[in-house]
Amino acid sequence: MSEDRTQVVSDYVGSVFRRGREPMEPIGFSPDWEDQPSRHKTYLGVRRFPLPPGIGLPLAGAADVLFGEPPADQGPPWTIDSLAALLRLSYGVLDRRLRVSWNQDSHVRVLYPEALWGRGTASGGGMYPLEVYWVAGAGGPLTPGVYHYSTAHHSFERLMAGDLTDEVRAACESEAGAGAGAGLGEADGFLVVTVRYWKNSFKYNSFCYHVVTQDAGALLGSWELMARGMGRRVNRVLWFDDERLSRLLGLDTEEECALAVVPLSFGLPVERRTDSADPVDRGGLIDRPSFERSARTRTFEQIEQVHRAVLADRRERPEPAVARGLVPVAPAGGEDVVLPEPLTDRLGPDVGETLRSRRTSFGSFTRSRPLRLDELATVLAGTVSGQRYFSDVVPEEVGLTGLYVLANRVSGLPSGTYRYDGSGHRLRVVSEMPLAEKLQRSYYLSNYNLEQVGAVLAISGRWRSTLDAYGSRGYRVLNSEVGAVAQTAYTAAAALGVGCGAVLGFDNIAIDEWAGLEDGDERTFLFVLLGHERADSADFDCRLD
Repeated sequence: MSEDRTQVVSDYVGSVFRRGREPMEPIGFSPDWEDQPSRHKTYLGVRRFPLPPGIGLPLAGAADVLFGEPPADQGPPWTIDSLAALLRLSYGVLDRRLRVSWNQDSHVRVLYPEALWGRGTASGGGMYPLEVYWVAGAGGPLTPGVYHYSTAHHSFERLMAGDLTDEVRAACESEAGAGAGAGLGEADGFLVVTVRYWKNSFKYNSFCYHVVTQDAGALLGSWELMARGMGRRVNRVLWFDDERLSRLLGLDTEEECALAVVPLSFGLPVERRTDSADPVDRGGLIDRPSFERSARTRTFEQIEQVHRAVLADRRERPEPAVARGLVPVAPAGGEDVVLPEPLTDRLGPDVGETLRSRRTSFGSFTRSRPLRLDELATVLAGTVSGQRYFSDVVPEEVGLTGLYVLANRVSGLPSGTYRYDGSGHRLRVVSEMPLAEKLQRSYYLSNYNLEQVGAVLAISGRWRSTLDAYGSRGYRVLNSEVGAVAQTAYTAAAALGVGCGAVLGFDNIAIDEWAGLEDGDERTFLFVLLGHERADSADFDCRLD
């Protein structure tokens, strides 16, 4: 049965990679924009607890965060101020964004009901389908209970009072142990990241599952950067009892489910129950309605199939060492291009301000100013720091992803495809060839002119090997790192003042061919565009301080 579930996921991933040539079901789907869901989930009839602003906390510089060593231990205890900063600067509303560009929806953004509100973390299509719950214990700054982070109000909505942290531990430990470095034992609070599929599928239909699992990785990547900036460390728990967490949070698992758990410690001793080695499942305690804007919600067969396959695959948590056999292997042969040292002295202010300045360069790239080789080298060196994180299933020094460069207009670098070697800070030549027309033809959206882009970073992974090693859940684990790496690339580019935009609208098959990935199981998952922007861009600057 496990093989059948893995095959369901494998078939789905294959359809995602082929969608540039074979559209995914349902064919001819068109979003109902008038009936789209709210970008902010809010609960009805609950008390809200405003959080500190989360802005202005002293943070390390972007250069130290991207190029320095991650903290060796958990660092100082968390506080309500540091927790508020973590949430606000990653997923809270930061500003209103309005730029004159050729993105398809620019003309309606001038209308207040259609305003685009910026956040520090990138999201596929700007849908922001993730939710964050805080399960507070006795050692934290709030009354123990279960809270929902309201992004619309930057506040906690209390869903239930009472210490249920042992329930989260049980859900995470039930899958054959807590996992190396999970940090569950000393934690007196847990952030639980969930996804509500309708908030993305109303636009992306069957493609949704691929997008939202990368969105979760992008949020975790932001938390990693923020924690480093505060001298702290965060651990990602990616292997848990999904159904148990959903029952605890009062969620219908078919509609919204957990994707990650992040334990935090506020420094006070944690008293764990000793009356039972396996606490009784205490789910079903929360029954709070949330606001639903859409008059009609839909489900999509492929999303349901892959989601259920992952939920049903209840194999034991693999040892973290398994990940060592899943690292993408550099191609043999080819010449090396030694890259300049990163321009650390050119990086911008602290990492919080960098996340606040992050934006997508829709329709703003220009060929008149090519991307410099040292600028490309800086972004690459900063990006691979996203492969280093603490998790229950992946060792800190192991990355499941590879990074390819499709150089289009990079001064000092011939046009062509290259593989980046982070350990040696160099590029391995795959193939030199003109790419401008090829890139434009392989991109099937109209929000970018690829001929104007300096370079495309392609984030890859060994998807079949990962499914073999982890089962169906391996898809979420791999996509989590893909999203985190993309968010780190965004951050490195923003710190350097280079334009950036993450996209999924490429013909993956064509990109894989140019990257020399026809053989084996390594494939490209997500793409990051880099280059310089037009100097005459018109921006409306409205920060929410």
